Amino acid sequence: MGQGRKNITRRQALKLTAGGALGILTGCAINPVTGNNQLMLVSQQQEIQMDRQNSPHQFSADYGAVQDANINRYVSEVGMSLARTSHRPDMPYNFRCVNATYVNAYAFPGGSIACTRGILLTLENEAELAALMGHEIGHVSARHTASRMSSSLAVQGVLAIGLGVLATQDSDLVPLAAGLGGIGAGLLLASYSRSDERQADSLGMEYMDKAGYDPEGMVGLMDELNKLHKSQPSFVQQMFASHPMSSERYDTAVRARQTIYADSKRGKLLRERYMDNIASIRKIEPAIVEMQKGEGQMRRKAFPQAEEHFARALSIAPNDYAGLMLMSKCQLAMGKKQSGLQYAQQARNKYPQEAQALHMVGMMSLENREYEQALVNFEAYEKALPGNPMTTFFKGVSYEALGNRDMAANEYYRFLKVNNQGSYAKHAYDRLSSWGYIQ
Repeated sequence: MGQGRKNITRRQALKLTAGGALGILTGCAINPVTGNNQLMLVSQQQEIQMDRQNSPHQFSADYGAVQDANINRYVSEVGMSLARTSHRPDMPYNFRCVNATYVNAYAFPGGSIACTRGILLTLENEAELAALMGHEIGHVSARHTASRMSSSLAVQGVLAIGLGVLATQDSDLVPLAAGLGGIGAGLLLASYSRSDERQADSLGMEYMDKAGYDPEGMVGLMDELNKLHKSQPSFVQQMFASHPMSSERYDTAVRARQTIYADSKRGKLLRERYMDNIASIRKIEPAIVEMQKGEGQMRRKAFPQAEEHFARALSIAPNDYAGLMLMSKCQLAMGKKQSGLQYAQQARNKYPQEAQALHMVGMMSLENREYEQALVNFEAYEKALPGNPMTTFFKGVSYEALGNRDMAANEYYRFLKVNNQGSYAKHAYDRLSSWGYIQ
């Protein structure tokens, strides 16, 4: 649309649908793990493309990689040692620990894998970390996401991953979610089947054994997660939503350790090395626990109680990026717009390379009617992390508030090209129609 007016017909407007839909390859492929033919309508290149398009948004929603380069290097070294033993060693694997405090790990289909600070505090040794990474690599090796998508395609005949919007459809144009964390990752990180989980567990044990780790690490991982699930289920609910857990998985790991890997007693556990390498996370464990409790209160909409937990977390770790961002969101939920903006600005200053704070400062500036400041931050966010359609929408809102209809219409048109459903799409369409951009 550019700087000027571009008229589009009503028919064209109604046909604006999610962009970036990927092409479909028909037929079967050899499964790299089983060696058998299976229905596969998603190519390896498409797996990599979807990964590159969507994983950066999920990592940012989880507050980015931890700023301790040693931890990311350590997690990456462990992960790569396993990836080299996998059935798909040539995939572009990359590993990181993200700042999120909930207990989880996940893999995108092209080999981008993350674990959270919360789960690193749960593990006891490097062998358990290897089990965790091996399990996620197992999902990539067996092409579980691509297989699930292919089955869906066979039934529906449509592939529309792209950059779909899963943001909260509130009537308020400034939702608490701030348009983050729902960028195309929904289907890619959807729940695995129990058979997929069993296979990933088995592959994880195989890879860690080949890499020289004691498969007892898988037994320990299952034991830790099961205990945590029983004692503090809210801390692991996101992990178990995508990785169904059961006592059967623990029992299976125990049997495999006693039979298939009965002679693997020379493998490494490496507790001391593990604890040394995650020392910076262990140092602020009380703060992370407070953040976990605060997030639990946020889910219950108990915002004053959440604020107390986040305040305690920041008293322990005043420069923690995730803590500052969580407090900013809590302040927004409580209607404390100015303090929410201040916390978001602090977060941006503490971790300028991470994009979510830029988006949050933009949202809070918009909420405080500082529209030019909102645009500056939305532009910076788009430059750092392109592809979030919600940023496009809120740029339109900002331009509209400033009275610049041409620029607002340009952003609304861009937004409708990738999302044409829900209250945001209705707002964008109504503006384009009332301003005469739609005939």
